[in-house]
Amino acid sequence: MITVNKENLTIDENLLKRLKLTKDEYFRIVKLIGKEPNEVEIHMFSVMWSEHCCYKNSKVLLKEFPIKNKFVAVGPGENAGVVDLGDGCKVAFKIESHNRPTAVEPFQGATTGVGGILRDIFTMGARPIAVLDSLRFGDLKIPRSRYLFAGAVNGIAHYGNCTGIPNIGGEAYFYPTYNENPLVNAMAVGIIETNEIIKSAASGTGNPVLYVGSKTGRDGLGGASFASSGLTEKSHEDRPAVQVGDPFTEKILIEACLEAFKTGYIVSAQDMGAAGLTCSTSEMAAKGNTGIEIDLDKVPIRTENLTPVEYMLSESQERMLFVVKKGFEEKISEIFKKWGLDSVEIGQITDTGKVTVRHKNKVVVDINAGALVSDTPIYVRDSKVPDYYIKNKSFNYNSISDLKKEELLPILKDLLSSPNICSKKWIYSRYDHQVQTNTIIKPGGSAGLIRLKSKDKNKKEKGIAVSLDGNSAYVYLDPYSGSKIAVCEAARNVSCTGALPIAITDNLNFGNPEKPEIYWQLSESVRGIKDACLKLDTPVTGGNVSLYNESNGIDIWPTPVIGMIGYMEDVCKSVNHSFKRAGDTILLIGTNKDEIGASEYFYLKSRKVQGIVPEIDMDLEINVQSSVRSLINKELLKSAHDCSVGGLLVTLCECTFENNLGFDVYDEFLNLNSKLRLDSLFFGETQSRVVVSIEQNKLKEVEQHLSKANCPYQIIGKTTEDKIICSNLNFKIDVSELKNHWLEALPRILSR
Repeated sequence: MITVNKENLTIDENLLKRLKLTKDEYFRIVKLIGKEPNEVEIHMFSVMWSEHCCYKNSKVLLKEFPIKNKFVAVGPGENAGVVDLGDGCKVAFKIESHNRPTAVEPFQGATTGVGGILRDIFTMGARPIAVLDSLRFGDLKIPRSRYLFAGAVNGIAHYGNCTGIPNIGGEAYFYPTYNENPLVNAMAVGIIETNEIIKSAASGTGNPVLYVGSKTGRDGLGGASFASSGLTEKSHEDRPAVQVGDPFTEKILIEACLEAFKTGYIVSAQDMGAAGLTCSTSEMAAKGNTGIEIDLDKVPIRTENLTPVEYMLSESQERMLFVVKKGFEEKISEIFKKWGLDSVEIGQITDTGKVTVRHKNKVVVDINAGALVSDTPIYVRDSKVPDYYIKNKSFNYNSISDLKKEELLPILKDLLSSPNICSKKWIYSRYDHQVQTNTIIKPGGSAGLIRLKSKDKNKKEKGIAVSLDGNSAYVYLDPYSGSKIAVCEAARNVSCTGALPIAITDNLNFGNPEKPEIYWQLSESVRGIKDACLKLDTPVTGGNVSLYNESNGIDIWPTPVIGMIGYMEDVCKSVNHSFKRAGDTILLIGTNKDEIGASEYFYLKSRKVQGIVPEIDMDLEINVQSSVRSLINKELLKSAHDCSVGGLLVTLCECTFENNLGFDVYDEFLNLNSKLRLDSLFFGETQSRVVVSIEQNKLKEVEQHLSKANCPYQIIGKTTEDKIICSNLNFKIDVSELKNHWLEALPRILSR
């Protein structure tokens, strides 16, 4: 850095405010590049130094995550993480957010969120095989919340269906905290098809730089900065910052890129996502310790008279930047010409270490790539424990009366009809989850499961189980424990298919980190994720941080979302969550506790999120998951379902609905748990519990296995033809009646 005389600098404070740069950051820029930046350069810094691109408020925290185990082939820092399953099978996966664009224009905001995460996957040389989505929207009684939600779901469906990528799972929650600031997190999974994983670091002085894909327009201008700021009443004016996606072009782009990668002539590749040409050029150069020079007059455009700022900041979709081995650029261009896509040499790799941009024969950008990418500001913000957290820790359960027997059924109906628990079929029925014909477990259960087809018919077919999980009510009340639970629940859901959890990608959706209470939430959440991942040996291979999720100064609840990948050696042994036939024995693996805090039941009863978050015993969690996986792989279980949101009775009901079976709760089970509150037993959300069903004649073998593992369990009862029965509590009802409450709730709410 050079010495800067601040008095001699010309500072346009209105411009800095609009670009969301501080004066100190401007001084830092001048020191780094040895001059005052011109108009194009300052705009480039504004996007590259945004939280969305450089993680300036979170990078110091993210360094604490574990990033390696025996499966991880590529960790954080690339377009996607990669795990190696052996036998030449590698899987790329990543999660990204598109929150702010969805709040402004829900259909395109969600659509382009899916498109962007797919490009992160196939940029690595992987064919996308699955997408998942995690959704958070406001109170559905509010018309705007219904509008935003329906638009986003339709956008996700549109892009995934048109590109032919199955959507195999996800989650959706609805709380008032998301009324104005919804969250759309999209995850994608792909199988590496190239001999070498394609990375983003440029190399080879003189190698040509190719622009491929769609033409550049004015859509998405300043999207990275927009994604790094809060929403206000004037945010609708930022509508140009929302990109417009074309899934049919994306489908062609996938095929063209994968064909090009297989030639071996591509040195590196980068999606032109957030910050467009600015990000792709500067990151490729900085990561490779090289320079890059491009000519904007060669960039294919669909809008006349673009300014250099518009060229560099446009986030037009379905575009990629390649570095190609010199002499082979024509061969790559022929591939893209065959697919009807632009492929134009717009520059070359240099040894200057700079990003150099020309426009109309003039140099309009000449700055060090490292200044944009590596030398970004890093902040450690002030941290303060919120008052609400301290107050909630002293919550007194004795003031809350227990349920009466006659209240059990009405409460169950209300819970099954609540937006956070009811069937999400209205959502996933819009998605094609069978395309590519590899989906073994469809949406609606614990986790999705995709088969990895084997070329050798004599070999077992491997599988990838994927789950998206995060309980924002838990994390709001206790960021550390709630975040540990999010990781454990994601792993538990994967384990319930029979797959071994091996790695995660995470999306950290939080409010304004400049507020000490919000930064405390973020740091505690990261600590919780780290500790859970260390115990479960599920390292973080990458992800996304979405901060400044606030509207008119009001922050959302802290919402980390965990995308868990699980590996299954033989998909033929997998199970789903549904009971299979009448007469099977139902077991609860794990332990019941007197806990109703932070539960959906408690929220339904009081309309407040309060109480102590359920405890999480990591040793018990590991034992329960390991035992469930072992029993599945020994083919002793007919079904397995994580017991979480809504509690035990809701979980049992969810197990019945697919095959219209019922269950009978034994008196012995009630007697065994007689010291617990009735609401805790049936609606508490105690962790580390799994409901399983087994054939009666295998009960002894299962019990022996669990006893040997020192894993606690209880016999709940048995499956029945079509009734839900609990004689001791005078409880008897047709499954069909409860199923209707559960199935019709969301369509009924949305039809208002």
